[in-house]
Amino acid sequence: MSEILKAVLFGIVEGITEWLPISSTGHLILLEEFMQLNMSPSFVNMFLVVIQLGAIMAVVLLYFNKIWPFGAGMRLLPDKKVLWYKIFAACMPAAIIGLLFNDYIEALFFNHWTVAIMLILFGIGFIGIENHNKKVSPRVNSLEEITYKDAFWIGMFQVVAAVFPGTSRSGSTILGGMVMGLRREVAAEFTFFLAVPVMFGASALKIAKHGLDFTSEELAVMGVGLISSFLVSIIAIKFLMTYIKKHDFKVFGWYRIVLGIVIILYFTMWNQV
Repeated sequence: MSEILKAVLFGIVEGITEWLPISSTGHLILLEEFMQLNMSPSFVNMFLVVIQLGAIMAVVLLYFNKIWPFGAGMRLLPDKKVLWYKIFAACMPAAIIGLLFNDYIEALFFNHWTVAIMLILFGIGFIGIENHNKKVSPRVNSLEEITYKDAFWIGMFQVVAAVFPGTSRSGSTILGGMVMGLRREVAAEFTFFLAVPVMFGASALKIAKHGLDFTSEELAVMGVGLISSFLVSIIAIKFLMTYIKKHDFKVFGWYRIVLGIVIILYFTMWNQV
């Protein structure tokens, strides 16, 4: 299989799993187990993070009017400025952990066992919080109602995703938002916005470590991965926002549990062969 076609498949998986609460990193790690890019380890490590930029650009396109902080004359709009303050408040814990411990975390936790365990645990979490929320009304029904306290604790949930692959960055922050009393759609939107600085920062860090000395093949693979993740992300985001208006997240919780069990069984049997 050509490396370009592989890049398309990686981009598709990234575009779907980045926004559905089922763990993009987990799925990319698993995909790499069965279909590896025949390129330098340094490039592959960087590629698996940088293709998230395509997903991020989909958020920027779809929610530009909600997140662009400037009005006429490039003046900061007060409501958008406050929103971005809350976004940065939520991003700071994971950013600090990532900058200080990224290499250690990758060496220790980036494996299929961690992915499987976190898929199952957060799957149970989604089912549990949805069952609980049937009995209570959301406390926060719009982005404007999110407090700095809400943002901080949602950010702490994001730290779990930064440390343990398989948690799902979107899954952890959506779940955190719902725990804090955010309405399902508000938790999802705030999660999308949190991804913008987080992924731009993570991608910049990976590119800085790899360097800018790309071969023509590497540039082609990265470009194709970015484009495919961008296009698929548009579809995935629209699907999710339409879906959760009438349905809860329990189906994703059950998917996570089943997938986690399958991964454990597969690698247990593989090690016995």
